[in-house]
Amino acid sequence: MTRTDDSVFPDPVYKDTVLAPLFDITKRQFAEGLAAINQAHAIMLAETGILDEASAAAILQTLDAIASETDLEALTYTGEVEDLFFHIETELKRRLGPELGGRLHTGRSRNDMDHTLFKLRLAEHLDGLRGRLIDTIDRLLDKAEAEAGTIIVAFTHGQPAQPTTLGHFLGAVIEMLLRDGDRLAQARDGLDDCPMGAAAITTTGFPIDRPRMAELLGFARVKENAYGCIAAVDYVLAVYSAIKVLFVNLGRVTQELAHWTAFETAQLYVPNAYVQISSIMPQKRNPVPVEHMRLLASLTVGRCDMIVDTMRNTPFMDMNDSEGEVQNAGYDAFASGDRMLRLFGGFVDAVEADDAAVNRLIDASCITITELADSLVRHEGLSFREAHEVAAAVSQAVIAQGGGLSGLGFEAFKGFFQDATGRQTQLTARDFARFISPEHFVGVRERPGGPGPKALATSLAGYRQSLDQQAAALTADRERRQAANSLRRRLADDLIAKQPADRRAAAGG
Repeated sequence: MTRTDDSVFPDPVYKDTVLAPLFDITKRQFAEGLAAINQAHAIMLAETGILDEASAAAILQTLDAIASETDLEALTYTGEVEDLFFHIETELKRRLGPELGGRLHTGRSRNDMDHTLFKLRLAEHLDGLRGRLIDTIDRLLDKAEAEAGTIIVAFTHGQPAQPTTLGHFLGAVIEMLLRDGDRLAQARDGLDDCPMGAAAITTTGFPIDRPRMAELLGFARVKENAYGCIAAVDYVLAVYSAIKVLFVNLGRVTQELAHWTAFETAQLYVPNAYVQISSIMPQKRNPVPVEHMRLLASLTVGRCDMIVDTMRNTPFMDMNDSEGEVQNAGYDAFASGDRMLRLFGGFVDAVEADDAAVNRLIDASCITITELADSLVRHEGLSFREAHEVAAAVSQAVIAQGGGLSGLGFEAFKGFFQDATGRQTQLTARDFARFISPEHFVGVRERPGGPGPKALATSLAGYRQSLDQQAAALTADRERRQAANSLRRRLADDLIAKQPADRRAAAGG
């Protein structure tokens, strides 16, 4: 049977559901990167002799003219061309003629261009998130240094466990976030190998200079295997996996803050600026920002999962499953993540330990009793197990009577000590009070990583050094991209300036 097909591309349904939305995504997210690739490619073609300088200069000048005369925001998809790439190429050919206007695409494909665009844009978003994380950690470090001696209650299994300091707790958060920053930096490194020159999938027979393209676009190096340049999307998976870990971690910290600000625990006071009231219950002080932090962390994690799962079980080849639409969808993770980090930093900076509530909780829960056991080993010569049994008996008796360790503890202790050892304790009431004080508990824990003043100061200094290194690495990444932008602009201007004035005028029109 003879088939006749008089349909015209694009079908209205395909245009409205796919091509028009993608056109809007490209002009909003990738137009700047496309301009950079076009400029770099024209310069490289001239430097390698694939294109003569006069032709390259005419193309560069015309690209500038198209950019300055095009209102991207007002530009709408008509269906006359497939996408923004073809829109620009059509304009080039209209202004320069099909022979010269069509030379810019020599030795490249939309395949290598697309993955380069995605990496350029993803790196920009990731650098923004890295910067926000660095700012947040810096704020937490200031808070940790200021609260290094502020006693709080640490919980295990949801129950009061031991006293520590707010600075020590924040140190744990900072150390974790620094590891998250390292993961983001490692993912960022995966964005720093340039796919340009891979062409469709096997490179090209033209003598293009791939390292030069990488340099002109601000990449650190070339992505070597051309097949992998087009088929491998592990750079996307690495980015969103690293972001997911960051916000899972922050979500867990937020849940702890929700516990600590609850009425039953109340060891953190939330200032009025972060409290919403009830519309009917006048006594309510709702620390609602905690809920929003938890929500934003969960949304960010979910958006990361969406991107990773979209690429699951997809073929190892060029495919739309990893391209413009999914790339654009992933950027929402950066937006919600940025909001969460800003809110988290502001909230943690604002809250204060409620000393009275902390002291009541410490006394009632007997959580300094571990140090009493340790002190019995050091000062009474008991084995740790003997000391532990005496201390356990004291805490059980005090809690059973509904009292506090500071009020009822010493009398109970003397009896249990004599029952266990057959002799009277050498400790005085003052010794006992000192050994069960949270300040003593924290102060003697000077092992590396502990909450003791010297140990914590050493930790915080090390964290600040690590943060400075992360900030320096981020600055270097940004400066390399900025330097490439400046280099491309200078080289383009130099090529254009070499041409006679009449040619420059013709190209500009």
